[in-house]
Amino acid sequence: MNEKKEIIQRIQQISGQWSPYQVFTDWVECVALTIQNNCYAFCKEKDELYQKREQRYCSIIKKYSAEEQSFIVEMTGLLTMAMEIEFSDILGEIYMESGCGNKNTGQFFTPFNVSKMCADMTLLQDFEKDEIIPVHEPSCGAGGMIIAMASVLKDKGINYQKKMRVVAQDLDWKAVYMTYVQLSLYGIDAVVVQGDTLLDPYHIDYPIERTFRTPRNMGVIL
Repeated sequence: MNEKKEIIQRIQQISGQWSPYQVFTDWVECVALTIQNNCYAFCKEKDELYQKREQRYCSIIKKYSAEEQSFIVEMTGLLTMAMEIEFSDILGEIYMESGCGNKNTGQFFTPFNVSKMCADMTLLQDFEKDEIIPVHEPSCGAGGMIIAMASVLKDKGINYQKKMRVVAQDLDWKAVYMTYVQLSLYGIDAVVVQGDTLLDPYHIDYPIERTFRTPRNMGVIL
């Protein structure tokens, strides 16, 4: 089975009233909200932000019929399967191959082999056994460059899940959701935030409503 093609087929099946672009972005946002709120479910208190994100999820998913919602669930399962098989920018590839990347949306994602080449040239040094590797990505897109760096570290025999500490930022909420989903599913310790990196770079007191923390960052995955 080609999981990516199956996901694209589901997107096309749902498309009609909604464009493939809208289906894709709704799906990714719902997955991001689900992952983050499931992490907060481990906290003692479910705060106002938790409820706000739950309401946002419900407002998106209710647009779709029961059959379409089942397709969305299938897409999420297929995504996890694809990411178990292949270490790559899966969502970026699906975005481009499903026709979402075009001059009208104004967003395109770097092919993963190019990102991997750049990461390989960047990570030339040897790392100490206990060294923590900070990664700052000011325009994260779908998270492809971060995933490429994790892949290079993996090739070097370095446990990227324990060694990487990522801050990823993007002005586009769609990019934030895509990056968050992928880094969460690959078990990468990351904080993914929405905002202008030049005018409002990430800091410790960054607005929590524009902040998504991966399960590993929150200690849900150890």
